[in-house]
Amino acid sequence: MSEQDTRYGLTLSSEEHPPAKLVELARLAEEHDFDFVSISDHYHPWITAQGHSPFVWTVLGAIAQVTAEIEVGVGVTCPTTRTHPAVVAHVVATTACLLDGRFTWGVGSGEALNEHVAGSRWPPAPVRIEMLVEAVDVVRKLLDGGSVTHRGQYYTVEDARLFDLPDQLPPIVFSAFGELATEAAAEHGDGLWVTGPDADVIERFHAAGGSGPVWTQLSLCWDPDEETAIERAHRVWPNSGLPGQLSQDLRTVAHFEQAVQLVTAEQISGSLPCGPEVGPIIESAARARKAGADHIYFHQIGDPADGFLDLWSSEIRPELDP
Repeated sequence: MSEQDTRYGLTLSSEEHPPAKLVELARLAEEHDFDFVSISDHYHPWITAQGHSPFVWTVLGAIAQVTAEIEVGVGVTCPTTRTHPAVVAHVVATTACLLDGRFTWGVGSGEALNEHVAGSRWPPAPVRIEMLVEAVDVVRKLLDGGSVTHRGQYYTVEDARLFDLPDQLPPIVFSAFGELATEAAAEHGDGLWVTGPDADVIERFHAAGGSGPVWTQLSLCWDPDEETAIERAHRVWPNSGLPGQLSQDLRTVAHFEQAVQLVTAEQISGSLPCGPEVGPIIESAARARKAGADHIYFHQIGDPADGFLDLWSSEIRPELDP
């Protein structure tokens, strides 16, 4: 992936900021020459210290009104259990109308933390992936227009029709980690969504016939003082240190808070850039480009407006651009 093809974004961390702040950060990201922003679609934060988790679709409507050019992605929605895919199709269509060609919809098989809230059984990963594929099929049928009736393995839709459809349909980018999810992304997605510079997943995606943009988030904690940065990253975002399937299967914020007690500050500082130096941030982006990512977005743990946005404009972006 060449540097000329790479687009850079800012994470709107809905776990860390209230809705009005997220809207303001999107406006500031456009002012500071980011190509796009990405925001999660969660019901809960990972831990109480993060403190927030507003309804993403309301925030997106507000972002559409305060920005004019910056692209916007949702990374990612689970359209299978918490919300019926016919309802998800409705909000996706309306959001795409408001953003008018600037919207990308990321989808994934979800986490129990957010999806158990309506009382549905949390199925094993292979079933969740089947559900995701069927749900996206339902959404695509509705976005195509006309009346839709669908009686599938997991979902029923009767005589549903969307009357407000965007002129340009949003790309649907699949999140993937394991082999089954990567194959589903390659077959059904308009691109791939990963976390970090995961070259193995990206290679499997392309080997399975996948194409389209590859989105990845890089977390960091910039601060003029290194110890302050490490302390904040460990206090606010220790969940980045959890291994394997824990993030998908733990059910409650309390469970996550118990699990992250095992994560040390040293583990966090060793896994993501912390402190005043921009070199590790630039190196992280270079690794992601080498792995094959072309939509790289930066998650500043803490308030990006507290120095990071200015640093981005003055020191980081100039180093990343060819």
